[in-house]
Amino acid sequence: MTSSPSTATAAAFPPTEPLSITTVRPPWKHTFIALSIPNFRIWTAGNFVAMTAGWMQRIAQDWLVLELTGSATAVGITVAMQFAPMLFFGLLGGVFVDRYSKRMLMMITQSIFAVLSLGLAALTLSGAVEAWHVFAIAFATGMVTVIDNPARQVIVSELVGQRHLRNAISVNSSVFQLGGMIGPAIAGVLLLAVGAGWAFAINGVACILVVGMLTLLRTSQMTRLAPAPRTKGQLRQGLNYAVSKPTIVYPVILVAVFAVFGLTMPVLLASYADDVFNVGAGGYGLFNSMVAVGALTGALLSTRRASIRLRTIVFGVFITGVLQAAAGLMPSVGFFAAILVTVGMSALLFQTASNSLVQLSSNVGIRGRVMSLYVLVLLGGQAIGGPLMGWIVETFGAHIGMIVSGGVPALAAAIVGIVLARRGQLTLEVEVHRALPHVHIVPRSGARSRSRAQRITRDQALSVRPKRR
Repeated sequence: MTSSPSTATAAAFPPTEPLSITTVRPPWKHTFIALSIPNFRIWTAGNFVAMTAGWMQRIAQDWLVLELTGSATAVGITVAMQFAPMLFFGLLGGVFVDRYSKRMLMMITQSIFAVLSLGLAALTLSGAVEAWHVFAIAFATGMVTVIDNPARQVIVSELVGQRHLRNAISVNSSVFQLGGMIGPAIAGVLLLAVGAGWAFAINGVACILVVGMLTLLRTSQMTRLAPAPRTKGQLRQGLNYAVSKPTIVYPVILVAVFAVFGLTMPVLLASYADDVFNVGAGGYGLFNSMVAVGALTGALLSTRRASIRLRTIVFGVFITGVLQAAAGLMPSVGFFAAILVTVGMSALLFQTASNSLVQLSSNVGIRGRVMSLYVLVLLGGQAIGGPLMGWIVETFGAHIGMIVSGGVPALAAAIVGIVLARRGQLTLEVEVHRALPHVHIVPRSGARSRSRAQRITRDQALSVRPKRR
């Protein structure tokens, strides 16, 4: 009798063993405990520079296209060109990441990023830039991202090991959002003072600095993952593995929906700055910074998590969608900017949780392929969502676009929550702790007798429960 693909995958990669990671809320002095590891400190310093400069380029690139074309759809096309390669080649990138040194791959990708950014800077500063130049360089950047992004995700586990992986992921998210807070503000100043070209030049130099930082990593102190051997069917093997685990497949589904509709903020915010509130490039930078302020807050709060639960992701997507839809109803710049802070915070909390849950739920031997699937839906979804939301904005207006961008993910989260409740025989139970109601999901009557080990084996649990130390 032959075994099914999912059975073969399970045999090759058995269920993830309990991980020796922190399972209680850390004391405040250990909020950034992952930074106690020298290699991770070096990585974080380089990552901060790269993220700040990358956000500068992203804002300047979108605004440059809007200036060249006057079209929100063109901005959406730029987003699509940058993220479309992930849709077509994302899983192949995960195969490369599992086979080769993540550090070496990132040194190559960052060098190529530097060349592309400096080339775009030269075109812009010389006055020769056209929209198709930006589209082409955005597409080339997306091709490099196919390798760079999953490598960036997986290298964190090599730098810090398993115990502090969750904290390291949160710190990484904090750095990304801190860059997202500073980068757009600097970009707004540069756009008003000297134009987009210098933002591209700064990003090119930053990529060169990242290559230098990667050379400083002490490879002897890294937890190197054994490379995956060359075999047939590795892409299918990764997909079968991901689909077989609810703690991977449901976060991937929700992140995919949110990426298509909720992560198209450049298109929406550019329209709000240009057409709704008439605040120009400075306002566009301000709106992006407000999202980043909330996201940074969410990233810092995520370092305080004591557990990772699937229901946190479901509720997080729902709440974020509701807040984002509400932003479309705000009557003034002040109210709009304020709600963007809450959107950023909520979105980052659930994104950090989903990233952590997917990584901790996957076997290290296949983690690169699993994370490439995660990055595929995260970035590839934006390739679909960019033009789609651009069309919605131009056809129905920015207000409707913002409502749709939040309403669809909220609806998807509600549907997934119902499916999980029915499939896992789960219900809601309210308890009162210290005079405050606490709502959580528990098995229905008749299912309580099943042991926790059985629930995990049958993939009915809604959380990963690492081994306590």
